[in-house]
Amino acid sequence: MEGAGESSESVSIVSSSHLSKNGVSREDDCCPRQVSPIRIGGSRNTSPLGRVGSRNTSPSRQKVIKTKPRGLDEETVATFGKASHPDVQMEDNIWAMLPEDLLNEILVRVPPFMIFRLRSVCKRWNSILQDSSFLKFHSQVPSHGPCLLTFWKNSQTPQCSVFSLPLKAWYRIPFTFLPQWAFWLVGSSGGLVCFSGLDLLTFKTLVCNPLTQTWRTLPSMHYNQQRQLILVVDRMDRSFKVIATGDIYGDKSLPTEVYDSKLDRWLLHQTMPAVNLCSSKMAYCDSRLYLETLSPLGLMMYRLDTGYWEHIPAKFPRSLLDGYLVAGTQKRLFLAGRIGLYSTLQSMRIWELDHTKVMWVEISRMPPKYFRALLRLSAERFECFGQDNLICFTSWNQGKGLLYDVDKKVWSWIAGCALQSYNSQACFYEPRFDASIY
Repeated sequence: MEGAGESSESVSIVSSSHLSKNGVSREDDCCPRQVSPIRIGGSRNTSPLGRVGSRNTSPSRQKVIKTKPRGLDEETVATFGKASHPDVQMEDNIWAMLPEDLLNEILVRVPPFMIFRLRSVCKRWNSILQDSSFLKFHSQVPSHGPCLLTFWKNSQTPQCSVFSLPLKAWYRIPFTFLPQWAFWLVGSSGGLVCFSGLDLLTFKTLVCNPLTQTWRTLPSMHYNQQRQLILVVDRMDRSFKVIATGDIYGDKSLPTEVYDSKLDRWLLHQTMPAVNLCSSKMAYCDSRLYLETLSPLGLMMYRLDTGYWEHIPAKFPRSLLDGYLVAGTQKRLFLAGRIGLYSTLQSMRIWELDHTKVMWVEISRMPPKYFRALLRLSAERFECFGQDNLICFTSWNQGKGLLYDVDKKVWSWIAGCALQSYNSQACFYEPRFDASIY
């Protein structure tokens, strides 16, 4: 079918540093291994009379060092703290005799990026991504966790790296299955990624699942203009929507268009009132879409259920230079931006919208040492985006990424940040095999 495609080659995660035996590797191992010191000494006294004043090194008294495996929750650490017996091996026929339901229960809890390693075990596991029962089990388990997806083009070849926050490692995903016109990364939601681009003289939009390497082009909009787009996935309804607001340059007043995957067409909604937008960045939370406006000052809110726009008179903090709207969980809406007119007085702050009082309330400030390392110049460009109360700051000049956890109130660097070029685009990404492009 024209406008849709599915890569015939199996997905492989290619590393830029080293390959494992099965062809899958990480770009960087951010957690060093712990090495126990080797003690060299005389013979061990194991007699009862010789225990006075000497250390008992019998196996029953040996101290077990508990280490936390990467990518696991705190609740599962105790299980891995037990002493292991490497000489005990499970026979191959035991795995062969496992019921299919039990095998699926095990595999769906494996991190998605590790599934590709397991596909080389046997033919049965190699076809697991086409197994409807596995996808059904996969849709019922919690998400692997948030990931950071970076996209860029190297000599017109699409490149993509994904940083897994639970595993603290970078992975390379081939994006050669995308058409050449797919250039702008719109965003990601529910395991799907949206792109837009200019194919000859027509602006087009596509959605894809990077894990399954499937994609399709959406029908053309009513107006052939480059629009401000945002992707919204409804996992419960197994559908998605793409919202197109005004012209990206704000020159033309266009009706709001919403693509519904169930109807497979664009629907015309109310035209956004004439406003002076601060930026083309949008935030979507609680079935509402928010944009920053200078005139009238505040926010424009679009309700997806009614299809109408309304103005929220929430004044921005004083001396705000550049601000980004970030959607949190449920109804939480954040504003992150740089404040201060002079370089020596600048700082990065985060506010939350008080829906009752219709005002921004400051909740955090970036520590000065992080701010100076992220932005060394007063006019340096940065990007900000968020998901699930996580806010990410990226600096393309410095090639760095800084993460803030709103719930834990913790700042942390993204290790081995793979911002490969000045034109890199980034967003949060939730890897899911069951995310359908239809």
